[in-house]
Amino acid sequence: MQTHHTSTVKDDTDPHADPKWFSRQLLKWYDRNGRKDLPWQHNPAPYRVWVSEIMLQQTQVSTVIPYYLRFMERFPALATLADASVDDVLQYWSGLGYYARGRNLHKTAQLIDEHFDGIFPDNIDVLQSLPGIGRSTAGAILAIAYKQHHAILDGNVKRVLTRFHAVDGWPGTPAIERTLWTHAERYTPQRNVAHYTQAIMDLGATLCTRANPGCDVCPLAAACAARQQHRVQDFPASKPRKTLPVRQTKMLVLVNSNGEVLLEKRPPAGIWGGLWSLPECPDEEEIDSWSKQHLHNDIKVIAHWPLLRHTFSHFHLDITPIHGRVTVSQPTIMDGDHYVWYNPRDAKTRGMAAPIARLISNLEDTGGKRS
Repeated sequence: MQTHHTSTVKDDTDPHADPKWFSRQLLKWYDRNGRKDLPWQHNPAPYRVWVSEIMLQQTQVSTVIPYYLRFMERFPALATLADASVDDVLQYWSGLGYYARGRNLHKTAQLIDEHFDGIFPDNIDVLQSLPGIGRSTAGAILAIAYKQHHAILDGNVKRVLTRFHAVDGWPGTPAIERTLWTHAERYTPQRNVAHYTQAIMDLGATLCTRANPGCDVCPLAAACAARQQHRVQDFPASKPRKTLPVRQTKMLVLVNSNGEVLLEKRPPAGIWGGLWSLPECPDEEEIDSWSKQHLHNDIKVIAHWPLLRHTFSHFHLDITPIHGRVTVSQPTIMDGDHYVWYNPRDAKTRGMAAPIARLISNLEDTGGKRS
C-alpha cells in the first residue's frame, strides 16, 4: 500500500514534514467555522460525551440530535441509565438502528456503576475493555471529556486522511487502518486536543464529505494529495461489493378483539436483540398449524400485505406480513414475559425496530385493528 506525497517543499512549511501545520490549519478553521452548539458540547462531561459518541457511530449528527435530547432527558446521569431496564433503554433507542449499541450502552453503565463506583473511567485500556467502546471511541471520550492526548479514527477522520495522503484501498483492511492510525496519531496535537478532535470530525462531516466535498474552502486543500491528483472522489475506496444473501420470513400481525397486537420479545443476542417484534412463522410453515403449536391461538387470516424488504449489513430480510385476527386464544402464551398484547394507541411505547413499528402503524392506516 502506497501513500503519495506530492508536495515538493522540504522546509518547515511542508505540511507532510511538519504535523503542526495540519493541526494549526484545522484549529484555525474550527475557531471560525466549526460547530460549537451541538447538545453534547454543552457541559462535555464524560457520560454525556460517551452517549453522543455511541449514538454517532454510523449515524449522522442531524439524525442523532433528537434521539440524544430525549435519551438524556430520560437518563440524565450514568446511575439513571444503570438502574433502568434494558426494555426502557431500547425504547428510547428505537428507530436509531444498530441496536447492539443501545444494549452495550446499558451494560457498560451497569459495569461502571458496579465496578467503578459510578465514576466514568479515565484510562484508555479500561475504556476499551467495556462493551461497545473501541479504540477510536475511547480516544474521543478521553480527548473531549478529559483533555487527554489520544487520536481518533472514525469514518469522517478516515475520509480526511485517505484524501490528504491519497491512500489507496479500502480503509477497513487491517494494513490500511494501521497506516491511517499512524497518520492520526502524528497529527493529533498535545495541546487543544479536545478542540482538535472536534475539528477533524467536523471537517469530515461538513466539508470533506463523501459527495460534493467543499475543497475550495478546505483548510487542508493546499497540501491535499487527492486534490492535487484530481482524484478526490477516488478516496476513500469503497468496500469491495458482495452479493448479500436473502432470507425470507412471515411476520404475523395478529390482533385480538380489543384491537391489541401480539408482540414477541426477541432473544438478547442477534438482530433486533432484546426488542419487541411480531411473531415470526418460518417461510415454509403453514400459518394455522404453526400458530396453534407455538402461540396456542386459532387465527383467521385477513390479508397478506405487500412484501417488505429490510437490509442489514450482511443480508436482506424479505418479510411477508400477514394480518390476522385471533379467534381463540389460550392464556398459556401470556404466562411469562415473552409475549405481550400491545395497544398501539397507548402513550407508552415499547422498544421495537423501525420496520416493526411501521407494520403496526399500517393497522391504523388500513383501519385494520378490529377487522
